[in-house]
Amino acid sequence: MRDFFLQLKEKFTRPAEEQEEATQGDNYVELETGASKDEKTKVVVRPFVMEEFEDIKSVLDVLREGSTIALINIKPLREKDLVELKRAISKLRKTCEAIEGDIAGFGEDYVVAVPYFAKIHRNAPFPNEQE
Repeated sequence: MRDFFLQLKEKFTRPAEEQEEATQGDNYVELETGASKDEKTKVVVRPFVMEEFEDIKSVLDVLREGSTIALINIKPLREKDLVELKRAISKLRKTCEAIEGDIAGFGEDYVVAVPYFAKIHRNAPFPNEQE
């Protein structure tokens, strides 16, 4: 986590040499533009199908990278082995907690897992109208 903040700091602060060059000579500063920066800033919504417990590894890997929202179809695993499904969901939940992300069911067949920068909206339960 510390390395992440150091990288951010380096991106937003320029070395003293660059600042001196910017004030001397020409009245403009040339900035590098590249596709790699654009790719890192984009958020990817990626679908996954969980047919076996081992399929959870690819989901966990992209969540740890931090720029992917995972839509996971759990129906094949649910129909095949409910115990393995519970094990996979537990592992997914623990990883989401570790990366400060969020996880929620989306209907009966899907689970949504998001990294730290996103929050899943949950409807508040309706108040009891009988009271």
